[in-house]
Amino acid sequence: MNAPTDLSMKSDEVLRIELEVFRREHRDLDESIRALQETGTADQITLQRLKKKKLALKDRIALIEDRLTPDIIA
Repeated sequence: MNAPTDLSMKSDEVLRIELEVFRREHRDLDESIRALQETGTADQITLQRLKKKKLALKDRIALIEDRLTPDIIA
């Protein structure tokens, strides 16, 4: 997640690629968290860090989706 935070400077194509990368990373984190919880091998701090990173990715995904979705006035 070293991408610049200014989405207006990026083309839609770049944003779509980033969106797919972030979605994949979000799924991977979800699977990792689930596996660690099931095996009981992770401490709570590690789980909290992974969950925080997953939440940050979710927020980033939402921002990109909002940027890519045109505003429709009803």
